Amino acid sequence: MHSVFGSDSMKNTEKYMPKRIILVRHGESEGNEDEEVLEYVPNYKIKLSNKGIQQAQNVGSKIKKVISENGESENWKVLFYVSPSERTKQTLERIIGEKFPEDKVIGLKEECRLREQHFGNFQDLEKRKKIKRTRNRYGKFFYRVPDGESSADVYDRVSSKFLAFHFLIKNLTYAQFSHITSIFSRPGFLETLWREMETNRLNNKNPSDELNLIIVSHGLTILLFLMKWFNWTVEQFHGLSNPSNCEYRVLQLGCNGEYSLAMHHKLEELRAWGLSEEMIHDQIFRAYGTKKNVKRTIFLPKSDVFFDDKENSDEFLEENGSKTKRKLAYINQKA
Repeated sequence: MHSVFGSDSMKNTEKYMPKRIILVRHGESEGNEDEEVLEYVPNYKIKLSNKGIQQAQNVGSKIKKVISENGESENWKVLFYVSPSERTKQTLERIIGEKFPEDKVIGLKEECRLREQHFGNFQDLEKRKKIKRTRNRYGKFFYRVPDGESSADVYDRVSSKFLAFHFLIKNLTYAQFSHITSIFSRPGFLETLWREMETNRLNNKNPSDELNLIIVSHGLTILLFLMKWFNWTVEQFHGLSNPSNCEYRVLQLGCNGEYSLAMHHKLEELRAWGLSEEMIHDQIFRAYGTKKNVKRTIFLPKSDVFFDDKENSDEFLEENGSKTKRKLAYINQKA
């Protein structure tokens, strides 16, 4: 993926870019506790269990520590996005609680495109178990639930087929971007998010404030968000584990203006989530760039293994161009 600051037309947006995008799965729901409730309660109306309420309260404190850097920073703001499901909205309420003062919260946005995968209406428990077994045999990404959605369907509404193309174009002005995207009548959430970020529609009026986006959604939706953001393949998606209740993923701006999971999370976490070594190396590269860049920054790499690879060495990159440029050259060659 090309850096969002790779073109001159986007450099002036750097000061408005969120420092972090934090993806949070809702707390344990009554449906997680007892799936039988799905037979008589609409999915979107399912509430948090008592355990889920406690989980949400606890994760709110953890997230505040992340964005305030353990209380050392007061220069931060938050903007919340939330799925319209009752359990996600309850999770958000507990996350905010008394931990986020009003002057720190830019806004709250309910976003329908962040909803859970649709499994149909009232769900017979035995049929649901059969569907899951069939999905595992067929393939989680492409299998479409009868009267519901496939993971591919959720991927489409979370993202947009145009988003990846947008990153590959240099010197694309916002006017050009708006003109082309106007062709599509149903833009994905990520496309909308990027437009809001690039045009400072997130109401971050003071560039000195560190803006944090907190997105409260569902496990599969979060995985597909990450899949699109980092251009992961279907095979890589199938290797990922679902976030547990109130588990969160932090995408943080790295040295090159790229968002990366490796800025906040340890390598052990990334491996536990199912990221391959190739995917982890990519996260390190997004976070720190070349070894020379790492030496000039206060950030320390989580692993030197990445830079031991000849193709990631400073000498190779200087001689052959950045990994991003080589990827673009390969794509153009194949086109």
